[in-house]
Amino acid sequence: MMASGFALFNTAIGRCGVAWGERGVAGVQLPEAGERETRARMLQRFPAAGETAPPPEVQRVIDRLVALLRGEASDFSTIALDMDEVPAFHRRVYEAARAIPAGMTLSYGDIAARVGAPGAARAVGQALGRNPFPIIVPCHRVLAAGGKIGGFSAQGGVATKRRMLAIEGVQLNGAAPLIEENGGLGFDPDVAVAHLRAADPTLARVIDEIGPFCMQIRPAPSVLFRRSGKFKIWRTRRSSSVCPRFAASAAGARRCC
Repeated sequence: MMASGFALFNTAIGRCGVAWGERGVAGVQLPEAGERETRARMLQRFPAAGETAPPPEVQRVIDRLVALLRGEASDFSTIALDMDEVPAFHRRVYEAARAIPAGMTLSYGDIAARVGAPGAARAVGQALGRNPFPIIVPCHRVLAAGGKIGGFSAQGGVATKRRMLAIEGVQLNGAAPLIEENGGLGFDPDVAVAHLRAADPTLARVIDEIGPFCMQIRPAPSVLFRRSGKFKIWRTRRSSSVCPRFAASAAGARRCC
């Protein structure tokens, strides 16, 4: 897959990248930890490509990618992909995955059956883990058996996969809670903050002013809420201990909900 150029662009999940060549789209890159890391990854994948403004046909691809990640319907079926260096089995897996519409999912086993290799669910997972065209080849729509989330090799792992599926309206079985049973957070805060910074320059300035994410979880017997002039106690096993600056700013508030 020879690429002659690449470009970075903003989406609802952060700054993505696309590379192109004479045979079509050579690759898509999901966001890394930040723009510098995403650019470095593109240069690593496509060392002969230079960063430049995309030609009109590639800009149309970018527009469709942005729209899909905004929750809008987008058709990628006519986008030419450069699969010259993609193994034959991987190519069949990618074509099967491209047929999954937004809002729907299949299992690794389903894909294996569709490419004529029943019982090859693990090989399907390995092929999707090397997918050069995420989103266009929607590997995030392929789940493990029983509706489990399965793996995801992009930055942020399954948290990114869950977010992409949520944008498309997919309801997963056993969605991850914000606070896990062991007291940890059910998401990667560094990835979440990086995506927020990339998505909104104004919010990025606020994040920089406040400082690093420093929420901690500690046991607490209850949380007190005030609603419509009445106090109501909700019993819970945990509450949050937040950054001192945030706590100080909230101290003067009369109501918390």
